[in-house]
Amino acid sequence: MPPPPAWAPVERIFTAWPWLEDEWEGGLDAPRRQTAALVRTVAEAGTPVTLLVPDAAQEESARRLIGTGGDVAYLQAEYGDIWLRDTGPIFTADGAHAFAFNGWGGKYQMPGDDKVAGTLAEAAGGSLHRHEFILEGGAIDQDGTGRAITTEECLLNPNRNPGMDRAAIEAALAETLGLTDVVWLGRGLARDHTDGHVDNLARFVAPGKVVVPEALGAEDPNAFVYEDAARRLSDAGLGVVRIPSPGRVAGEDGRIVPASYMNFLITNELVVVPTFGSPLDEDAVAA
Repeated sequence: MPPPPAWAPVERIFTAWPWLEDEWEGGLDAPRRQTAALVRTVAEAGTPVTLLVPDAAQEESARRLIGTGGDVAYLQAEYGDIWLRDTGPIFTADGAHAFAFNGWGGKYQMPGDDKVAGTLAEAAGGSLHRHEFILEGGAIDQDGTGRAITTEECLLNPNRNPGMDRAAIEAALAETLGLTDVVWLGRGLARDHTDGHVDNLARFVAPGKVVVPEALGAEDPNAFVYEDAARRLSDAGLGVVRIPSPGRVAGEDGRIVPASYMNFLITNELVVVPTFGSPLDEDAVAA
């Protein structure tokens, strides 16, 4: 059976506490505040959250920032990166599916990330199915019907599954997750370290309906990427909804950041959307 869509009822959200100094060039204060705000907002609205922490000291720092509101459980576990959508399993009705993980093509390999899928499967109380195919959760998005979207930049990248062509990858997705109708987009966002994850480009919001950003300014570095994705989705017979892109967003070093509203999180009560201080933040959240 295919994985449930993002809008299916949620029993619990899993996320993780930032703790590796080397991973956060600007320091841990900002990502910890943001993670605490996310956990607190989701839990206080009514959806339980389990937060992974590496040890008792880090758990204490998380508890201080998050506070006592809502249903928040703390789980001490071994992990490196906090992006559990990619390192964790993909849940379906028959249990948790753990895929091989190689640090986004060998770029960001951290101790413990290959164990996270098993940890979360055990915490969820379901069976664990392991697969040798390299796949991060953010590389695909699905609508619960067996239809999925992905990008050529990521799943055809030789740094993931060398020797596997489009047909072999489609066969692997069908065999492991029941995804029998794959729509291929081209490239992902500029300077996206995930090699173009689709969860930063386009997301299903209903069966057969996909949201894609739209560039509203001449300086948007992803204008062509958005239009190409929208065209491919429309050609595949999918409904396409456009919302504003945040536009050109740069870091403190002046380099482009792969900023996107597409990494939204749907809980039982909320749609949580990342914002970037862009004039288009409010319009995107409203959409």
